[in-house]
Amino acid sequence: MHRNTVETIMGAIVLLAAASFFAMAYEVANLKDSDGYGIIAEFGSTGGLAIGDDVRISGITVGQITAQKLDPNTYIAKISMLIDPAVKIPTDSSARITAASLLGGNYLELMPGSATGTLAAGGVIYDTRDPVSLSDLLGKAVFSPSSSKN
Repeated sequence: MHRNTVETIMGAIVLLAAASFFAMAYEVANLKDSDGYGIIAEFGSTGGLAIGDDVRISGITVGQITAQKLDPNTYIAKISMLIDPAVKIPTDSSARITAASLLGGNYLELMPGSATGTLAAGGVIYDTRDPVSLSDLLGKAVFSPSSSKN
């Protein structure tokens, strides 16, 4: 009888630990429904940006990437994002894709302009900068002809 009680208590502890692990994973994954307004940025290349990546202003997360779509006529990548309703983006803002670290991961950085008008839901940011590939830069530096002549 004593053994069954110990097994029951241990089983309850394991289930409690598993439930707390899943709750923590849910919080970290940020899977909650988020409200906000959607805007779009047009890029020549997405540079590894993925759905769910952060949208940041001055390093602060203000939104999330919700979709990526290729315009079949212009071959421009259209990145849709959901922005926190408390953050109003000026109409002359620009966007760029930035590496989060050397180990990988990207985010979309918004650089607010100085216009008094703000982007409404469905607004488009045309002033964008494509991501710079670190491997391309390294290749150019290594394989470029030297400027010194013999």
